[in-house]
Amino acid sequence: MIDKNLLIATVNEAIEGTDLFLVDVEVRPGNSIIVEVDSPESMDIDKCVEITRKIEERFDRDVEDYELEVGSAGLTAPFKVPGQYYKNVGNPVEVLTLDGRKIKGTLTEVADEARSFTVTTKVKVRKPGKKKPVETDVPVTLTPEECKYVKYLIEFK
Repeated sequence: MIDKNLLIATVNEAIEGTDLFLVDVEVRPGNSIIVEVDSPESMDIDKCVEITRKIEERFDRDVEDYELEVGSAGLTAPFKVPGQYYKNVGNPVEVLTLDGRKIKGTLTEVADEARSFTVTTKVKVRKPGKKKPVETDVPVTLTPEECKYVKYLIEFK
């Protein structure tokens, strides 16, 4: 079986000195390896190839065969690491809380290595003297532990 800790160390060496950050490493039965990385700017195939080569240098396929997939974290995949929260400040997100509330809004702030984050959402509020409710921006501060998921929200207009 592939040593996951050695694999993580190898990926961290490969991305050292770049703007890339590790999102997840998964070693499945049959030595199927999935490595997810991301970047605040953009991910391209060349970066994935460099990481793949570094892994293949360290892990000899003749000694132990494995299947390797290196790619970026999916656009609609839930956030797993602080870097994904920071990357998406200013972007629309969808949050499902543990108590079942679904919040859609803009990720406006991330604090303390993503220990908490703020989503600004629009809520209709009835103002005194007005006939119709008015949409108002309301900030909602949460922690990742209070959420089933937080993910980028794709909106089609």
